[in-house]
Amino acid sequence: MAVTALYSAHYRSLVRLAVLLVRDVASAEEVVQDAFVALHGAWRRLRDTDKALAYLRQSVVNRSRSVLRHRAVVEKYAPKGLPDAPSAENGAIGELERSAVIEALRGLPTRQREALVLRYYGDLSEAEIAHAMGISKGAVKSHTARGMAALRMALEQFS
Repeated sequence: MAVTALYSAHYRSLVRLAVLLVRDVASAEEVVQDAFVALHGAWRRLRDTDKALAYLRQSVVNRSRSVLRHRAVVEKYAPKGLPDAPSAENGAIGELERSAVIEALRGLPTRQREALVLRYYGDLSEAEIAHAMGISKGAVKSHTARGMAALRMALEQFS
């Protein structure tokens, strides 16, 4: 009966104390409930029942510390979240755009297509492209510029 009276009189203030310590109402209520359960179990062992409220406060503080320690361990060892994956729509749009670029590339003259693929896919320099294609650097610049202009026009028509 004494534990019930303590519960009725001090439950809310103990929950407020626990909320300030654990920063979460649900955990605070659980801490206070556990403290009352422990008090009920230890009631016969209490030498001075007038100190039951002090016992409860101490129990709430200690249990709140345990909750915080547990949170710290869980956070430390929690698996790292995966980076945000693009949506299915992004994938579909990206695929559509890639297919449009490939289709536009197929429509270019051979030299322009080769120059663009070697430059932007192969990441080669103008000198390396000139050597690979067997043409001058000036011709590479010309084919690349014309190819980009034609590609731009083809993709503008697509969108």
